[in-house]
Amino acid sequence: MSLFLTNSYAVKMNKARSHAEAAGHQGKAVTILNIGITRITEAELLRSLDRGMLITPNVDHLVHLQKNREFYQAYQSAEWVICDSRIIYFLSKLLPEPIPEAIPGSSFFRSYYTWHRNDDGCRIFLLGAAEGVASRAMENINKTVGRDIVIGTHSPSYGFEKNAAECEEIVDIVNQSGATVLVVGAGGVKQEIWLSRYRHKMPDVKLFMALGATIDFEAGNVKRAPLTVRKLGMEWLFRLMMEPKRMYKRYLVNDPVFFLHFARQLSGIYRNPFT
Repeated sequence: MSLFLTNSYAVKMNKARSHAEAAGHQGKAVTILNIGITRITEAELLRSLDRGMLITPNVDHLVHLQKNREFYQAYQSAEWVICDSRIIYFLSKLLPEPIPEAIPGSSFFRSYYTWHRNDDGCRIFLLGAAEGVASRAMENINKTVGRDIVIGTHSPSYGFEKNAAECEEIVDIVNQSGATVLVVGAGGVKQEIWLSRYRHKMPDVKLFMALGATIDFEAGNVKRAPLTVRKLGMEWLFRLMMEPKRMYKRYLVNDPVFFLHFARQLSGIYRNPFT
């Protein structure tokens, strides 16, 4: 059985990569530190995306990608690496081939389910957020779309990714749901690693998306920054003001080192710590 699942997973990955190549986006990437970010617009992504694993790098991801090998390996396994950050988008303009636009994961998810509102083959499962939050998000999305495009939800326990038995239970729940799209909102780094570990055990799921706080936003549980603030690349400041105790270390202590790494890239002296 495990051999069958592994072979099925390999076939799915090859199909996903072949589809990206056919769409003309595989290989069209901008290198930021030690990852390649796909050069693509939201409109192109909506037309092309139907299978594979999508992750959305931001400044915090890039900091963790300098010290977390398993996270780095999860990135290497993803078929779609899409710029989530306006800051990264702005900085890419200093490179020979910049990123055409930032595609924040939370905004893109709304565009995605709207795009597929009449596609009966698109059946979404939401995994993440606190108890009851994903269910509210499901209700809001289905009401907006006008059909049950979200067919199931699950709120895992804190630290679930370290509990193999719970992870297997989650896999069974998703498989039994009939979902073709799995959206995981379990926090950056661990959600990408979790997907890279377990996606091969969900053979009927075509598309996996790691989208952070998206489920909270869709439920109305967390307020997003105003659009103008987001366009200016200042959403991080809005989130810091809203949740200072939770966010200060990320934004004021950990993330500033990214700019040093990027300066090294511009100077030609940056080195990937994992190669």
